[in-house]
Amino acid sequence: MILLGGIPSETPLRMVADRLDHLGVDYRWFNQRHAGQYALAWEVVAGEVRGDLRLGEERRRLEDIVGVYIRLMDDRLLPELANEPDDSLVRRRCRALHNAFYNWCEVAPARVVNRAEPQGSNSSKPYQAQLIGRHGFWLPETLITNDPGLVGEFRRQHGEIIFKSMSGTRSIVRCLTDEDLDRLEEVRWCPVQFQAFVPGTNVRVHTVGTDAFATEVHSNVTDYRYAHQSGEQTVLRAAELPDEVMHACVRLAVDLDLPFAGIDLKVTPDGLVYCFEVNPSPAYSYFETHTHQPIALAVARYVAGFSP
Repeated sequence: MILLGGIPSETPLRMVADRLDHLGVDYRWFNQRHAGQYALAWEVVAGEVRGDLRLGEERRRLEDIVGVYIRLMDDRLLPELANEPDDSLVRRRCRALHNAFYNWCEVAPARVVNRAEPQGSNSSKPYQAQLIGRHGFWLPETLITNDPGLVGEFRRQHGEIIFKSMSGTRSIVRCLTDEDLDRLEEVRWCPVQFQAFVPGTNVRVHTVGTDAFATEVHSNVTDYRYAHQSGEQTVLRAAELPDEVMHACVRLAVDLDLPFAGIDLKVTPDGLVYCFEVNPSPAYSYFETHTHQPIALAVARYVAGFSP
């Protein structure tokens, strides 16, 4: 049996569920909005993980779950808990259930996409960059500082530079403009990551096990994810990258222990391939909808244990 965890209406989860239906694979939902109807108990006995998961009136042995795909939202923000006090019994029970579920996913013998511990590399972009560098990708010149003077020197050295978060918290990537110089003093309160701007074509590579799908992203804005905010259009096309680049992406994901990853690349006009980061929980549906690449099917096949 396969277990899908999260909110069933969320597009990436729904698309994988659709593909599992097409494949005729049995699955169940760990629907967070029904958490009040669930119960989970497990233990490790003689090195084996055993336990039971109750989903409403249905009870399942954890040993029967062979694959898990999870995209869990913060349970504290569930609409069903909106009117509950912070210390209410309902909130505490929901939190305990999610803790038990998270912990089980870390040790379960099932194919889990993706476990929490490997996703931790994305919480520190500088650390993740060191791991990326092992696989032959170019890395942009980077400065992490809370010293405004060093930012000015970095800009004079590299010309056009961008700035973004160095943690796993999403931020909008922006070019540093002359207007931004007036507020550079604010970096004294918190270190910021600055990088030399890399010209070229953005490419997102999704890896699923040993499969890899490359998508070219054409946009006139620095951060194509937010092109709509400035009224700009983004065009996505399925892409062909050299085999050595695709293989390097797969090896990078394996090194990070991520069965499913979204790898952000940029290919310069002279063919250099830069890697910016690896997303451990990619919202791939945006790319699949535009390119019709079978990413959801690859995820469904992986969690179900089908051969590549």
